[in-house]
Amino acid sequence: MRQDKSHNDTSSFRGFVHVRGAREHNLKNINVQIPRDALVVFTGVSGSGKSSLAFGTLYAEAQRRYLESVSPYARRLFNQMAIPEVDEIEGLPPAIALQQQRGAASTRSSVGSVTTLSNLLRMLYSRAGDYPAGQPIIYAEAFSPNTPEGACPACHGLGRVYEVTEKSMVPDDSLTIRERAIAAWPTAWQGQNLREILMTLGYDVDKPWRDLPQKDRDWILFTEEQPVVPVYSGFDAAQVKQALKSKMTPSYMGTFTGAKRYVLHTFANTQSQLMKKRVLQYMLSSECPLCKGKRLRKESLTVKFAGLDIADMSGVPLSKLHSIFLPYAEGNTKTTRLAAEHPEKQMVTQRIAQDMIARLNVILDLGLGYLTIERSTPTLSPGELQRLRLATQVRSNLFGVVYVLDEPSAGLHPADTEALLRALDRLKAAGNSLFVVEHEVDVIRHADWIVDIGPKAGELGGEVLYSGPPDGLKQIEPSSTRHYIYNNHPLAISRNRAPKGWLKLEDVTRNNLHQLRVDFPLGVFTSVTGISGSGKSSLISQALVELVAAQLGQDIAETPEDETALLEQETVTVSGRITAGMEAVKRLVVVDQKPIGRTPRSNLATYTGLFDHVRKLFANTPMAKKRKYDAGRFSFNVGKGRCPHCEGEGFVMVELLFLPSVYAPCPTCHGTRYNSKTLEVLYKEKNIAEVLNMTVDAAAEFFAAAPAMYRALDVVKQVGLGYLRLGQPATELSGGEAQRIKLATELQRTQHGNTLYILDEPTTGLHPSDVEKLLVQLDKLVEQGNTVIVVEHDMHVIAASDWIIDIGPGAGELGGKVVVAGTPATVAAAAKSKTAGYLKKYVNNR
Repeated sequence: MRQDKSHNDTSSFRGFVHVRGAREHNLKNINVQIPRDALVVFTGVSGSGKSSLAFGTLYAEAQRRYLESVSPYARRLFNQMAIPEVDEIEGLPPAIALQQQRGAASTRSSVGSVTTLSNLLRMLYSRAGDYPAGQPIIYAEAFSPNTPEGACPACHGLGRVYEVTEKSMVPDDSLTIRERAIAAWPTAWQGQNLREILMTLGYDVDKPWRDLPQKDRDWILFTEEQPVVPVYSGFDAAQVKQALKSKMTPSYMGTFTGAKRYVLHTFANTQSQLMKKRVLQYMLSSECPLCKGKRLRKESLTVKFAGLDIADMSGVPLSKLHSIFLPYAEGNTKTTRLAAEHPEKQMVTQRIAQDMIARLNVILDLGLGYLTIERSTPTLSPGELQRLRLATQVRSNLFGVVYVLDEPSAGLHPADTEALLRALDRLKAAGNSLFVVEHEVDVIRHADWIVDIGPKAGELGGEVLYSGPPDGLKQIEPSSTRHYIYNNHPLAISRNRAPKGWLKLEDVTRNNLHQLRVDFPLGVFTSVTGISGSGKSSLISQALVELVAAQLGQDIAETPEDETALLEQETVTVSGRITAGMEAVKRLVVVDQKPIGRTPRSNLATYTGLFDHVRKLFANTPMAKKRKYDAGRFSFNVGKGRCPHCEGEGFVMVELLFLPSVYAPCPTCHGTRYNSKTLEVLYKEKNIAEVLNMTVDAAAEFFAAAPAMYRALDVVKQVGLGYLRLGQPATELSGGEAQRIKLATELQRTQHGNTLYILDEPTTGLHPSDVEKLLVQLDKLVEQGNTVIVVEHDMHVIAASDWIIDIGPGAGELGGKVVVAGTPATVAAAAKSKTAGYLKKYVNNR
């Protein structure tokens, strides 16, 4: 049922984008018109098709048209989207996408590089800095640790140096070589091989390490030699000696590698992040003695501005940077010695400072004044990164562009959402169009035009329920969105359950938290609130998680994806302690938004364990039994069942000269991933590939008679993911979807109570109707005797909590304190809380 209500009054809009026959993903051949030079918000339940229209159709088509004007060779440099399934789009301007994404993979990408503030700063130091007498002026590149001209020669711009020592590689010198004294050497066969080579070379592998001559120890650890010698597997020292003497045929010829060489070679060359992480523990990290951790060469650090070198300036919060540069921008400072000698330098200083202030004004207005220029982008939340990129666009002075934004309010406190709307209004006032995919009701209410997609998710969505000015949405019966926009929907009510005890933390110091004392109630549902940058994630996702994990002996460390990130990974220890309550916490579960897998081979079915059940069902069919197929036959990761051409990928890469490589369905299996023999086995008239292509909703019906399968699928439905396909690759899932899959996997487990669940912004990417479903599931966990703590901005969730801990009052150094803790009614009445004013409406509406 499609009700395209675009016949509303449209006279106030200067032009329209006309879409005809859009069929991308689940869109049902839709026609819609959308105004230009307006704030257009795309709404609908999660999975309804909003992103398919905004990003998969409109942005993809705008990008395709632009790239057609670029030379084929240059096109290879772009990450091209697929050509959208649509008949025609008229009136579409050039588009820029600002999507939710994690920070850049490299830790060398920073706030300064995203906003171009680093470029301005380097230019300033080069052209108008205070140089020591007699030092020649150096170019801007020399102020970057990422260039050969600027990087400290001792640490190559990392700020830290790494050495491999005897103590790091041999932590326990009372052990013998046979007892694996050389911990840095590989375990299993390769380590055994190296020990046997040492026996051939005449070293005593049964004497404690500390009793070996220093000369022998140094050679074993630090030699660069790689002698190839005969190896006699399983022989003791005397037998090896005898075998060598009689020139017995060896088991094989082995090549020796010193322990340090092994560590450095493995770190530099292995593809396995786990191996990298393992050998990294034998590389001792310390601050670079030459640059003192500042990453730059000495000549660059001698140049000062406002009394600071560029490394110190990059570590100043942006709000403070603003106050440093404002006098220079206004021309109210005494001229520097350099400027006095060269009057044009005064002009350069003022011009750069003015540009700096203009850029900082936008960033500060978006609530990001607590960040520093040097802060690396992988440490930013997706919301922070998107707002930084938005601030850069506001300053770009582009005109006539469509900005397509993906939930810009994600991770934002309502106070910060107001600043976001001001930034969007500035972009619109400059003559641009804004197409925003959004669930936040305050953003939707601010729209000039609403496109509501639905009515449900996946196959049951993909229709335009409404397209027009906001008021008209009131009349659209099938719309799930209208209830929440016009406040005619009952809100979840806090149960005000009494805590069963308290988990008490003291002296917590991390980022902007300084010796904080905080008590978390046990056995209830707690929301931790506060404006962006106040310290919520530092307290919950870092301090609380690490302290509890340490007490339980759980390993929650993560392996970064590239070696620079591994090297630069700070080993920050949270100072603080748990003083009470741990006797009531038997298990810690962190449900975060990190991907459930990094390759298309990982999917919803494999992650949740559903796939194991499916494969067993297929293995139990009469045909499978007759052919002696086991469950492994039905995995696309195993040779015997998968398509031999694409090796179970389902697609093949086609190389095109001068154009980007494209992926096409495998011509042998046609994208099914399996070989033809495997696909002949049917369960209820469907083969394994057809089952993987089902949505969770369809599969729940299909497997209704299989209790284990149905229960698992039902839980995935309950967290609002019924529209996902069982075999949907992990790489296609958003952070919010990945988080809910993890939650569903956890909800399937038999509950024994006494588990602490920690969730960071679980409502990200959720329509208010899906938020209600999520609350029901979290409430179940509490009813089963567990503790749930969420970092959250959604007032609907916060008002339904048993307890609230509000962190603030401001961001950065102005935050990091518990402003108020108590029931929703208590927090709503707290004068100093920035959350209180927004919460009041929800609490008082009861």
